[in-house]
Amino acid sequence: VLNKTKEFEEAVKKVIKDVNLDNDIVVSVFETNIRVLGGLLGGHSVAIMLKEKGEYMQWYNGELLHMAKELGYKLLPAFNTTSGLPYPRVNLKFGVRHPEARTGTETDTCTACAGTLILEFAALSRFTGTSVFEEYARKALDFIWEKRQRSSNLVGVTINIHTGDWVRKDSGVGAGIDSYYEYLLKAYVLLGDDSFLERFNTHYDAIMRYISQPPLLLDVHIHKPMLNARTWMDSLLAFFPGLQVLKGDIRPAIETHEMLYQVIKKHNFLPEAFTTDFRVHWAQHPLRPEFAESTYFLYKATGDPYYLEVGKTLIENLNKYARVPCGFAAMKDVRTGSHEDRMDSFFLAEMFKYLYLLFADKEDMIFDIEDYIFTTEAHLLPLWLSTTNQTISKKNTTTEYTELDDSNFDWTCPNTQILFPNDPMFAQSIREPLKNVVDKSCPRGISRAEESLGSGPKPPLRARDFMASNPEHLEILKKMGVSLIHLKDGRVQLVQHAVQAASSLDAEDGLRFMQEMIELSSQQQKEQQLPPRAVQIVSHPFFGRVVLTAGPAQFGMDLSKHKAGTRGFVATIKPYNGCSEITNPEAVKEKIALMQRGQCMFAEKARNIQKAGAIGGIVIDDNEGSSSDTAPLFQMAGDGKNTDDITIPMLFLFNKEGNIILDAIREYEAVEVLLSDKAKDRATIFKGKMIPNYIIDSNLEMENMDQKFSENDSHKQNSEEATSAPQDVGAVSEEPEEGENSDVTDPDSLSPAHADSDGVSISNQDSYVPGTNEASAPEPACTQGDHQPQEQETETESNSKANWDNKGQPMESILADWNEDIEAFEMMEKDEL
Repeated sequence: VLNKTKEFEEAVKKVIKDVNLDNDIVVSVFETNIRVLGGLLGGHSVAIMLKEKGEYMQWYNGELLHMAKELGYKLLPAFNTTSGLPYPRVNLKFGVRHPEARTGTETDTCTACAGTLILEFAALSRFTGTSVFEEYARKALDFIWEKRQRSSNLVGVTINIHTGDWVRKDSGVGAGIDSYYEYLLKAYVLLGDDSFLERFNTHYDAIMRYISQPPLLLDVHIHKPMLNARTWMDSLLAFFPGLQVLKGDIRPAIETHEMLYQVIKKHNFLPEAFTTDFRVHWAQHPLRPEFAESTYFLYKATGDPYYLEVGKTLIENLNKYARVPCGFAAMKDVRTGSHEDRMDSFFLAEMFKYLYLLFADKEDMIFDIEDYIFTTEAHLLPLWLSTTNQTISKKNTTTEYTELDDSNFDWTCPNTQILFPNDPMFAQSIREPLKNVVDKSCPRGISRAEESLGSGPKPPLRARDFMASNPEHLEILKKMGVSLIHLKDGRVQLVQHAVQAASSLDAEDGLRFMQEMIELSSQQQKEQQLPPRAVQIVSHPFFGRVVLTAGPAQFGMDLSKHKAGTRGFVATIKPYNGCSEITNPEAVKEKIALMQRGQCMFAEKARNIQKAGAIGGIVIDDNEGSSSDTAPLFQMAGDGKNTDDITIPMLFLFNKEGNIILDAIREYEAVEVLLSDKAKDRATIFKGKMIPNYIIDSNLEMENMDQKFSENDSHKQNSEEATSAPQDVGAVSEEPEEGENSDVTDPDSLSPAHADSDGVSISNQDSYVPGTNEASAPEPACTQGDHQPQEQETETESNSKANWDNKGQPMESILADWNEDIEAFEMMEKDEL
């Protein structure tokens, strides 16, 4: 695609020579199919095209296809279920249910996992003439179609691979379902089978009836599609405008795309999840390409140069905020600009490809891209496969298909020149009302549940009135089919089972109650959310590329109101815990003081370093191995007294992030950092001064670039949730010395960031998954949730006396080679959608 034909030929030779598929490793069937099998087939497609042109790949004899066939056979054991739905994981050497396979006990899979196989498996069958692969993929799709909710024509997120029961009954177009819809339409395009279009049209009609709430796409319940299942959207739905373009439904594609673009302009990247009023719900951004994909398709359909400007913005943000010496780093938090030590394969396979194609002229391409269809991982499969090796009947049986009275569902591909002439003003007229949608309140009509709750019947018990200790309330919940469970950590969990309600009307009341609880939780979250802060290392050799996620303080300078932040060299204090007068004030004056957590209140530490002349402070957790990757951030609370006398900024770093700074001091001595509300780009950091080329160009092997910096360990996401857990920020006070009285031990001194800190989590219908749809009731008697540190933590004597200079690893281990990432990825047990 990039016209790097020589490099492509060399890469193919390396794959043939070095890649071994016969490994004792458990892999995701879904991920292996779209990334590895799809990559091999896409490589084969391009290789034979180049060979036909006569200049390159003349030696090629289908080696990549042979590897793809070998891999296809290794994936087939996963389909050994009565339903035909594949197990989510398979061992490449031992299959499933083998004593050494370490897999085959799973019962559930996501809809996208089972429904995103047909393109690659059918292409493998068409290329090789071996029909078994296409047959298995079709059987899985047939089963999902049969198990759709018949009244709404929607599918759930998670399904039992043995019984076909829906485990999670919420439905949307994002994580867990997304590529199922994509592959139905693309299977029709690639294979010419009318049944795939019939199914897609049926689902699409349901999506536009229930899920599409312009410009938003909100999850709903498959049995009660007028009720929203959650109040936030995940970033994976950004592919949907591109699919709508392929469908020929341009107007809603423009609307949703523009809404997403406004979110990106606010945060530089699309957060992993965001609420209906465009607040950050999950702040990660793993460099997902779906928005770039939709941008490319919209430009192809409209010819509107506006989408070139959108692409330019994406490229500028990637170079400004994500580029690091060895590639591009995923964003750990779009609000602060902190990084994760990872770059997924889809970034190169999709993001680079779509952005290049967006700007490429026809003469830049060595082949006609219109002769191919993109898989969900942007691998290329040739359209001529539709007439090759048709080893099975072209027509599937789509039972109980209802002809839809909708002229938009023509079976022929739409002529965009008729449907949507290349008139940029028309697209602009659609976008214009959405220009300020993020900065203003959310447009009305986004919540049908809100509509029904506002004007329709009310549940006999309102969420705002619910008291977990009230017996009458518990009796009402029982009648509505809502169970109340007391968890070991003190929280109360609400789960709604419609079948346990006294009547169907009571079940509907229960759904309304749960919806009210979600809305209430969302409102509390908006009111209480506390954003994290950033510690950015700006001195040599980091030059602003290393950004650490830090917790804020309830006292001292508010960095959100001082946009320039506080910049200075760091210095460790003596005593290191900062709980008495500083004995090395000359080393601390006009610097940012580093100190260890423990033995006294945070505010006392701040007063001591401020008295010594420090311009800021960083408290480092003394809990060995703690990290913002795994632990929720919290806000450092005051000491119960007036803290107006503290004027310097104070931030908290977990042990892992703190050791990065300590090891940098050990290696480079003079380390300068910037404390701010979010990471600054390098132009801002260096105030417009030219940065030497050796700092920017990662390809030059300069001395200070020999070591590659690793900020955070990579971590994978749960495929059933398809998104990372949120980073909560609560407030924790340091424990006073023994015998000292302090009024901050009162729970009221804690400032939770999210509503679940009140201790009630809820789940809708039968679809409870821990962490899903968590919310809280306004029950003051409840204890804090597991995401919020609750008790005042007592610091142990041994930990508090630990000295920083004999703690932590040498700098060489922090500046590790990226090979460690590869090893980390191999050890991951979780899959990511």
